[in-house]
Amino acid sequence: MQFYFIRHAQSANNALWDSTGSDEGRSDDPDITPLGIQQAERLADFLHRQSPELRSGWRDPANEGGFGITHLYCSPMLRAFETARITAQKLDLPLTIWKDFHEGGGLYLKDEDTEESYGTSGKSRSFFTSQYDRVVLPDDIGEDGWWNRPPEQPEEREIRAHRVIEELLERHGGTQDVVAVISHGAFYNHFLWALFGTERKQNIWFLMTNTGISRFDFGEEWTDLVYQNRMDHLINGLIS
Repeated sequence: MQFYFIRHAQSANNALWDSTGSDEGRSDDPDITPLGIQQAERLADFLHRQSPELRSGWRDPANEGGFGITHLYCSPMLRAFETARITAQKLDLPLTIWKDFHEGGGLYLKDEDTEESYGTSGKSRSFFTSQYDRVVLPDDIGEDGWWNRPPEQPEEREIRAHRVIEELLERHGGTQDVVAVISHGAFYNHFLWALFGTERKQNIWFLMTNTGISRFDFGEEWTDLVYQNRMDHLINGLIS
């Protein structure tokens, strides 16, 4: 299996932080910005390109022959879904929502008076189906949204990352599948720590720019991190 972990395009919350250095006024489930739409479109074009004459075998470490993605997943958070929808349309693929690839903390807002965080609902089943007619949803996403719980605690994120890896290998391990997921920057770090069996270190962070791509090749007894945070599909002015 080849696996591509891709961060979503720039969200309204990303733009808010970049401009103010604060999360005051943040959305619990932000959409992507006009800049983010450009990033997502460039990502989709990049993943769509095919040059079979340049392929150097299945592994093709620089993807000179293209990507050949066979399965596309995304987080149910709006910024990931909107990024992935643009990619799915370009690649002519179904888009499967995978709830466990959501960002750390889940969906939440802060009470202005108490400063306590509380969970929110998330988008409904009919929202997703109205946006992309080839979306594949888990049975437990209904009309009341997909979150509807308190904010996720830090210790839960490590457990979830291990669960994601186990399920990913159950679904696609030992195959020639080429799998991509549109997810989130903080959860990417939890994914890496779980995959390589390392402890989280507070002063180390693996940066993922918006629509950055990291590639992992899974063999029977080995795993390669082929590249991390690839962003050559973006030009100056589109990197965030």
